[in-house]
Amino acid sequence: MTPAPQPTRLAIITRAIAVWLVLIVAEILHGIARGIFLVPHVGELRSSQIGVFTGSMIILVIAVAFVRWIDATRTSYLLAVGLLWLVLTLAFEVAFGRFVVGASWERLAADYNLLEGGLLPFGMLVLMLSPLIAAKVRGIG
Repeated sequence: MTPAPQPTRLAIITRAIAVWLVLIVAEILHGIARGIFLVPHVGELRSSQIGVFTGSMIILVIAVAFVRWIDATRTSYLLAVGLLWLVLTLAFEVAFGRFVVGASWERLAADYNLLEGGLLPFGMLVLMLSPLIAAKVRGIG
């Protein structure tokens, strides 16, 4: 019996980007729902703080669902997928925030300011580590 062929790096990257698109759509919908249902009751800051935790759970669920399909079985590949997701997400956040929403740099940076209650650095850490966490949950690697 021959071992299964190892996926190419290009295949892993392509699949990782496809899953990132699922992640970003889920996070956009999460943000819309948060704005409609949570912001009016708890305010923008508290809603953003809660959103980091609920968004992290969404990311982890999606990562667990797709980690086998991505087929990154080495720890270094899983971390690279997470880093790719982080870079793509940060680029999307800046581009969407600045050019679609018209948010100021100060507004964009506020979610990352731990001293003022911004918790997004924790969410980004979860995002970056989610492929590795998902692989551990699924018994991969």
